[in-house]
Amino acid sequence: MVEALLLVGLVVAVFVGFNIGGSSTGVAFGPAVGSDTVSKATAAALMTGFALLGGWTVGREVIDTLGSDIVTTAFTLEISIGVLFFVGLALFLSNVAGVPASTSMTAVGAMAGLGLARGTLNWGEMGRIVTWWLVSPVIAFWVSAVVGRYYYPRLVEWFAVTQTEGSLVVFDRSGALPRPELGPNTTTRELVGTLLVIGIGCYMAFSAGASNVANAVAPLYGSGDLEMTQAVLLGGGAIGLGAFTIARRTMDTVGNDLTDLPLLAALVVATVSSTIVTGLSALGIPASFVIIATMSIVGLGWGRATRTVTIADARGGDPPAVSVGALAAEADEAPTVGGEGGASDAPDAPPIGSEDRESIPDAEDLFEPATTARVIFLQNVVPGIATVASFLLFRFVPL
Repeated sequence: MVEALLLVGLVVAVFVGFNIGGSSTGVAFGPAVGSDTVSKATAAALMTGFALLGGWTVGREVIDTLGSDIVTTAFTLEISIGVLFFVGLALFLSNVAGVPASTSMTAVGAMAGLGLARGTLNWGEMGRIVTWWLVSPVIAFWVSAVVGRYYYPRLVEWFAVTQTEGSLVVFDRSGALPRPELGPNTTTRELVGTLLVIGIGCYMAFSAGASNVANAVAPLYGSGDLEMTQAVLLGGGAIGLGAFTIARRTMDTVGNDLTDLPLLAALVVATVSSTIVTGLSALGIPASFVIIATMSIVGLGWGRATRTVTIADARGGDPPAVSVGALAAEADEAPTVGGEGGASDAPDAPPIGSEDRESIPDAEDLFEPATTARVIFLQNVVPGIATVASFLLFRFVPL
């Protein structure tokens, strides 16, 4: 009987990790796949390796937090299966609705429901986690806003790259050992830009593993049915399974269909968000990459839009109408990796306060406000579903 329950627990854990891999791979490598920088198979392999690395290193702290610190209830195999079931169910509902839910918030919500039902919730630890959930999006907003206001135009000029025909790298086989060289049409600028796109995708995969491996295996680790090494390998392997299967569709969606957000803006958001998530994971905080990334996008657009006025002008009059669409203002003049143009020959970016407001598109050019409001609403509802369902189960069913 115990062996059968353990098998059920492992299957549910793999199902949760499978869903995490499907959604996280699209976020991490969608831009690289959409610009034909890497293939889907290569992206899946990189996602698997770096997610496993993140879980093996930084992610152990998050597994400890979820497995032993949030609730003082002793995890049994039955309780572990119940918690994981509601995490998987909530994520499944979010996938059906087409909304990228926060797996960390969903997992913590399911465990909080258990703690509330049994009166064993560690309020101090929950307070620490929720505090960081509130602070981290604010940090993401302001860091991205500073980049958008003061550095984004320069980054556009620096990162503008033409994607040429032919192989990026070829091998000279005239010697004893093959020696890599630039392709016939490849420039050093293109090689560096392409490697940067791939490198940031790997960094995002690392941060996803650091934060999300725990969401799939922490209850089984807390019950003592899995050792730490076994838990990391199971969670990382399940994420890899999702990366090689259902992630193919999410990579298409993020890379081609989701938004007109320029590749450079996506990379800035990825770097800021991944750094914050990795830092929180090192502190043992299960972080919400989805919400942090959303606020990073808003902050970057806000900073870019406010370049039309100086701080002194803003004090003396009405602030400009802020649009996330401001991120696309210079995309046509200086396309990034995968674009059809080349490096910008324009002079230095105009100083703050001198840019033409007419050059900045409206928000409606980039996203549909009604859809955005629906997504934000459902992102908060999904963890609530896991919390309420978990509470009802452990309150009224003797497990």
